[in-house]
Amino acid sequence: MNKKTSDVTKSEAVNANLNSVLFEVAWEVCNQVGGIYTVIHSKVPSVIKKMGKENYFLIGPYFADQAATNFDPATSFVTPIEKTVLKMQESGFDVHYGQWIVSGRPNVILFNPYSVFYKLDEIKYSIWQDFHISIPGNDELLDKIVAFCYQVKEFFIQLCSQQICKRMIIAHFHEWMAGLPIPGIRKNNLNIKTVFTTHATILGRYLAMNDRKFYDHLLFYNWETEAKNFNIKPIVEIERASAHGAHLFTTVSEVTSKECTHFLGRTPDLILPNGLNIRRFEVLHQIQNQHAQIKEQIHEFVMGHFFQSYSFDLDKTLYFFTSGRYEYHNKGYDLTLEALARLNWKMQQIKSEMTVIAFFITKRPFYTFNPDVLHSKAQVEDIRGVCEEIKEQMGKRLYTEITSAEGAYKFPDLRSLVDDYLQLKLRRNIQTWKTQKLPKIVTHTLIDDSKDEILNFLRTANLVNNRHDKVKVVYHPDFIVTSNPLFKMDYNQFVRGCHMGIFPSMYEPWGYTPLECLASSLPSITSDMSGFGDYVQNNIPDHDNKGLYIIKRKGRDFYQVAEDLANRLLEFVQLSRRNRIALRYCCEEASLHFDWSNLGKYYDEAYNMVVTR
Repeated sequence: MNKKTSDVTKSEAVNANLNSVLFEVAWEVCNQVGGIYTVIHSKVPSVIKKMGKENYFLIGPYFADQAATNFDPATSFVTPIEKTVLKMQESGFDVHYGQWIVSGRPNVILFNPYSVFYKLDEIKYSIWQDFHISIPGNDELLDKIVAFCYQVKEFFIQLCSQQICKRMIIAHFHEWMAGLPIPGIRKNNLNIKTVFTTHATILGRYLAMNDRKFYDHLLFYNWETEAKNFNIKPIVEIERASAHGAHLFTTVSEVTSKECTHFLGRTPDLILPNGLNIRRFEVLHQIQNQHAQIKEQIHEFVMGHFFQSYSFDLDKTLYFFTSGRYEYHNKGYDLTLEALARLNWKMQQIKSEMTVIAFFITKRPFYTFNPDVLHSKAQVEDIRGVCEEIKEQMGKRLYTEITSAEGAYKFPDLRSLVDDYLQLKLRRNIQTWKTQKLPKIVTHTLIDDSKDEILNFLRTANLVNNRHDKVKVVYHPDFIVTSNPLFKMDYNQFVRGCHMGIFPSMYEPWGYTPLECLASSLPSITSDMSGFGDYVQNNIPDHDNKGLYIIKRKGRDFYQVAEDLANRLLEFVQLSRRNRIALRYCCEEASLHFDWSNLGKYYDEAYNMVVTR
């Protein structure tokens, strides 16, 4: 093909994209479970800007509790797609149409999985008969996914009976939870172009948790044998059928592409790196002001948590954090802990004046908040309340005494301006609050803390919030939300109030956490084994000076990497406040590269490619 012909074809593809109707199908539409939720909802405004709201629809499961806060039902059904929804409702399907309450307010179609549970046996039999995938019984998640995917397939069958299928229809399916309609669409020969994106292979996730040299051993795994070993063969077969059935197969990083080739038997056609709606995070010249304001709220927690036992200078305190699902080795929690223990020793050796508070934010089974932690929080708030009473009383009396005094000015005795009752109340509150016990490591009462790997490391390393420790740890086994009584802020606010994020993952197909840090003008450390880290190394020159630190883990000894990470953290601790502020502004500038207005071009290329196939 000569260059001129190539250019014409590309132009036609772009026009076809603009004239298409795009459906994105994901288990996490209006259903927050993990990172795909962020992928989908964050890029909605950029997709609507390109395609128009009338040409873009999201499809997901309907769960009443999630829909109550995320979904606004429609009252009018006039367009062909709306009429298809209405027709399905008339046929007995529990399908809901309306708008997702996120930026851009996209149109969404939600299917209630439970509404077709009565015919699960029939659905599973047809899947076995047509695609030789055996779906077991008594697996609630698989049952919900099979029921959801069946309804999605039926929706596209109904849709293609309408005139709208004379237009170009693109259906983009995210992950195995949404991919099962793809082989059905191909079997029924529907006039729909299909794209399948795997954000992480299921086998890769399982194997990496059990093999620290996963990537070194990748070529030696047999997918079928390993799927049976982990009892996930139906899921892997769904993933493989989705990858092979799609007109276009994609993944999120070069790192995951290698897994796809080996485990799914098909090399991705394109890489679709994940972005964010960076504009939503932008505060421009308010970067440092917002950091300082939110840091004060974190100070409040730290004072209540630590100062009950001993105090340190908050002006010389840095807040580090790591977060994500609880995968001790995959997420690099083991490496982070080892590096923090070494950092603690190094800071003591150089007699550093700084203190580091390291937060571990993840999700673990727990009974409730630790009552001692809550009690200390309540007590310090009582102390603050008494201080406010004293301030108000003293302020009024001081003003009155000074303005009514005769003769030469004389500064009054401040203690005489405060009632004995308030002085006694303050003294009692402080004496009740103070303790000789060490500050708690974990903020909740875990269901089985004796087997918790994070706690066991901290105990073994004696990193248990001793007074002399320069690195102190707060382990928070739950998500941070505004209703949380300890922090009273959401996760994005918490990130903005910290100084650095630490994410040296061993297995991470992409990795949103360092990107969220960047969007909040926060430096972060990730590894070259994560999709994000690999992308940064290959696409962001001089990334260290932009607050995007990459630790090299590939083919290296665990303890060598831990030493490198500890040294990198120590370098950051030793930065001046001026240099840390400058680094924040560099992060803000670098974050624009990851806005969907830029990374959306990869999705455009995918849709342009699929319409010509």
